[in-house]
Amino acid sequence: MHPNIKIPDLFLQQIEQILPSHLSMTDFIEACKRPLRRSLRVNTLKISVEAFLERAAEKGWKLTPVPWCDTGFWIDDYNEEIVPLGNTAEHMAGLFYIQEASSMLPVTALFENAPEFERVLDMAAAPGSKTTQIAAALGNSGLLVANEYSASRVKVLHANLLRCGVTNSALTNYDGRVFGGWLPETFDAILLDAPCSGEGTIRKDADAFSNWSLESVKEIADTQRDLITSAFHALKPGGVMVYSTCTLNHDENQDICHYLKETFGDAVAFEPLNGLFEGADKACTEDGFLHVFPQIFDSEGFFVARLRKTEAVDSEMVKKRPRKFPFQKANAKDSDAAKQALRDTLGLDVPSDSNIWLRDKEVWLFPAPIEAILPEIKFDRIGLKLAETHKKGYRWQHETIMALAKGNEDNCIDLTVEDAKEWYMGRDIRPQNLSGSGEVIITYRNQPIGIGKWVGNRIKNGLPRELVRDVNLFVD
Repeated sequence: MHPNIKIPDLFLQQIEQILPSHLSMTDFIEACKRPLRRSLRVNTLKISVEAFLERAAEKGWKLTPVPWCDTGFWIDDYNEEIVPLGNTAEHMAGLFYIQEASSMLPVTALFENAPEFERVLDMAAAPGSKTTQIAAALGNSGLLVANEYSASRVKVLHANLLRCGVTNSALTNYDGRVFGGWLPETFDAILLDAPCSGEGTIRKDADAFSNWSLESVKEIADTQRDLITSAFHALKPGGVMVYSTCTLNHDENQDICHYLKETFGDAVAFEPLNGLFEGADKACTEDGFLHVFPQIFDSEGFFVARLRKTEAVDSEMVKKRPRKFPFQKANAKDSDAAKQALRDTLGLDVPSDSNIWLRDKEVWLFPAPIEAILPEIKFDRIGLKLAETHKKGYRWQHETIMALAKGNEDNCIDLTVEDAKEWYMGRDIRPQNLSGSGEVIITYRNQPIGIGKWVGNRIKNGLPRELVRDVNLFVD
């Protein structure tokens, strides 16, 4: 970050009023002007932390653990000019997600004490850092509804879920204010990482304050009150909700939580986060919220609150028009046929808590817990597309491999670095001294990266066009 970055005086006056006595304004301003440390989170749906650390050590990456996330690491001294971190083979294979360290806090708070959730709602999900973190914490079990208000960002969210091998998600494109009336008391857990003024992002975004004003903060807070109310109605009695923002003022943080408490009284319980990790008390408020100023952990500014719904509240389901659902659940014969074909051709099995659904010639895999709420809301996309049927059987999809393959199946073809680059550039490959027939799982360094089909001694590239890249790819 440029040391001459401009921070509004009015904002600094506001911070001076709310800054805890053990912190100084000088340190706050200096922290805001320091470059933000890069960080990543290991995607345990694809690789264990131990195996990832071994691979990182081979590449000479310097990783430092993030105290509040056992899969999070700061990556120091990485040279983006050689290969951007997003163009490394490990990132493209979904082994990690580039995520700011303090952004990992909300999901850690949601899963404190390792609860088991059947249905989880991520109310403002794009681009997917916390969504994929939730999916990993769930181990791809249960149902994860990922909602995004912006239609243009849903595509990015979907791409990140596919890259990371998420199978238990269902995507929606709504204003989050609808969930309280459409799906009252439905979810065991809800993450509301609310749209906010972004005051805490100044270390990575020099324009974070370009549209900042006290008036805009008040307008955003009005929306946040609506969203947290909707989320609370959608939460089951006994369920837990985490409310978070990447901003620093009280209007969008503490005041929103207190508004919920004032509205619903004893049905809302604040659950303190001072014991979430060693050192959490340094950022903890009297209510047990985490108010993270950037100098405390050398991170972005962030706010995290964990709330419990202790009892039911008056929630009425909004009546909606019946809609025609274009999928049909496969009967036992069709379901068994698809599963057997997948096992015979690729050596893969579908998750036990998923079911086969059909639409025309398409074969899909839906998480089982979605069935009860299918009539209540329109989903943009559910689960993953396994295959398309044709006269000779099934045409398996790229996402099938990314979600279900482990890289140790019998029909894997492991590529050299040169062939792997060719693959990501969308080109067919000719592995030396090899030939075969049918579909094969393509891997690089034993990690699945796609599906191909033998044509003589050539493997036809099955990488979706939108994933093709041609510059600054990995070097080893």
